[in-house]
Amino acid sequence: MRMARSTYYLEINKADVVANRNQELLAEITEIFEQHKHRYGVRRVHRELINRGYRINHKRVQRLMHEAGLFGKRPKKKYHSYKGEVGKVADNIIDRDFSTTAPLQKWTTDVSQFNFSWGEMLYLSSAGYEYE
Repeated sequence: MRMARSTYYLEINKADVVANRNQELLAEITEIFEQHKHRYGVRRVHRELINRGYRINHKRVQRLMHEAGLFGKRPKKKYHSYKGEVGKVADNIIDRDFSTTAPLQKWTTDVSQFNFSWGEMLYLSSAGYEYE
C-alpha cells in the first residue's frame, strides 16, 4: 500500500486522544482510591465514577486500576482449624442433660474465636458449671 510520506508522519505524530482521556480518568480514579484510604476496589470505584457523572464501562476501570497497581483491600480469610477426626473423641456422657443435684458436678466449656483489625486472633474458652 502506497502512502504519502507526509501522511505517514502526520499519523505517527498525532496525539493519542484515548490515552489523554485515560490519563484524566486515571487521575480521577486515583483520587477516589486515595480518598477512601485504599479500601475501594473496582466495583466501588466504578460506582463512584458513575455517581460523579462519568459514563464508563467497569472493564475499563478494572484495566486502568490494574495497570496503575491500585488494588482494594480484601477481607481476611477466615481461619478453619478443623482437620477431620483427629485424636480421641470423648464419650457423650452428659447427653445435653445439664441439671445437677450439687454444685461442681458437671463442667462445660466452649471455645470462641475473635479476630482483631490488626490481624491477631484470640481464642476464649469459658468454662462453666451448673448448680441449683
